[in-house]
Amino acid sequence: MKRWGITIPLTGVPLAAHKEMVQELPDLGYTDAWSAETAGNDAFTPLVLASQWAPQLRLGTAIVPVYTRGPGLLAMSAATVAELAPGRFVLGIGASSPVIVKNWNAAEFEAPFARSRDTLRFLRSALAGEKVTETYESFSVSKFRLERPADPPPSIMLAALRPGMLRLAAKEADGAITNWLAASDVPKVRAEIGPDAELAARIFVCPTEDKAAARGLGRMLISSYLTVPVYAAFHDWLGRGEALAPMHEAWAAGDRQKANQVIPDEVVDDLIVHGSLDSCREQVRSYVDNGLTTPIIALLPTGEDPFAHVRGLAPR
Repeated sequence: MKRWGITIPLTGVPLAAHKEMVQELPDLGYTDAWSAETAGNDAFTPLVLASQWAPQLRLGTAIVPVYTRGPGLLAMSAATVAELAPGRFVLGIGASSPVIVKNWNAAEFEAPFARSRDTLRFLRSALAGEKVTETYESFSVSKFRLERPADPPPSIMLAALRPGMLRLAAKEADGAITNWLAASDVPKVRAEIGPDAELAARIFVCPTEDKAAARGLGRMLISSYLTVPVYAAFHDWLGRGEALAPMHEAWAAGDRQKANQVIPDEVVDDLIVHGSLDSCREQVRSYVDNGLTTPIIALLPTGEDPFAHVRGLAPR
């Protein structure tokens, strides 16, 4: 089955105002609705609503940080959505970033690989309804058992950028979720997880033919995200280290304006899909042609009707 996803909620649209759009998604050809979690809506509530508005959709979190909830609470939240969307919920988890984990949520960002692996292993057991008593490398759990395990338990996917985490996702999770890559980068990521594992990616889409506006917004997003060490390392691995070095130098010097200015147009055009609706849709499809299983469109605001954009980006 060819998958085609959208990120909910849309920027600037109240959550309750999504009902009619979400109900329309399956008829438009969308198969998936995925949430995110930074400092806006939490990841689970939009999916609870979507589970009732469009029971045909597969629903996923991309992603829930493994540090900001205790392991038991994370299992409870996942089981709740899985009960509402039987067989249609994917729990996407990941390390997130020091800013979200430490600066905003007062948790220590330590041993991200171990914490992600251990949380994945705990969730496998807990969501299956087992009583878990285990000392993992990064935390311990004693006598935890879900009172309402979902049947079937949800799939679990792992946020992964570089080979170590990608291989862990392929080996122990139900697939990998990645972010901030070009269509031409997909084969390199796919090679690490093998041909059969699900590979999902959030793709930033700005449907406007005003190149300057799209690139301006893209530069702001790129300098905000790709200066985070894990994303900087990801793009070094993908081969953009030299192209992004001036951005990193300006950012380190505290000059955000210059950091934005020195990002090459080619990098912006690689990482931000923009142009007409038809062009954007075909650019998203190129990710699938290069080996992506599940494109997750993240619609960027242009000042135009976002619901019209969602309809225009639907698969043809």
